[in-house]
Amino acid sequence: MTKVNVIDLKGTKKSEIEINDGIWNIEGNDIVLKQAIRTQMNAVRQGTADTKDRSEVSGGGRKPYRQKGTGNARQGSIRAPHYRGGGVVFGPTPRSYSIKMNRKERRLALKTALSSKYKEGKLIVIDSLELTSSKTKDALQLLKSLNLEGKILFVSSHDAEKLYLATRNLGNVAVIMADELNVYDIVNADTLVCDADTMNYVEEALK
Repeated sequence: MTKVNVIDLKGTKKSEIEINDGIWNIEGNDIVLKQAIRTQMNAVRQGTADTKDRSEVSGGGRKPYRQKGTGNARQGSIRAPHYRGGGVVFGPTPRSYSIKMNRKERRLALKTALSSKYKEGKLIVIDSLELTSSKTKDALQLLKSLNLEGKILFVSSHDAEKLYLATRNLGNVAVIMADELNVYDIVNADTLVCDADTMNYVEEALK
């Protein structure tokens, strides 16, 4: 078991906790991680793009002109793809972009993402993320006290309404609950900030 420091909102060390090396310090699998990110991004795609083929375009029920004697190429319908306003060949139709991933793969991908943040020294554990104010200037002071830069992901195990309100105008900060933790948000963030209870929640869920 590895120990990590637990700090307060001012950056002062308060205690230490033990973390499970089987979750936070594994070798990881980049291929599974990439697949999980792709699965998550595909899940938000609507897949509603649609075009009409020649059977769906209105009109064109009769032959434009007689088969022979006009000097033109023979034609059967003005709704053929080569006519203006005709059907579209091989155009997009409504479909689902979802990809199936096994439960073990999803868990491995999440462990890989978490481990990468720990190994890079980008994991910060705070005793509590409950703020006394919901002002943006106080959130900026918090980031300064913790020496946080770049994209920050706060993960709280309890109601973090004030933290959310204080940071919602900051484009580089995101706040989610522990049960919403996902691979894409972890990888997209430069620093992962969790409260101590979130660490326990994650270990209980992934053990």
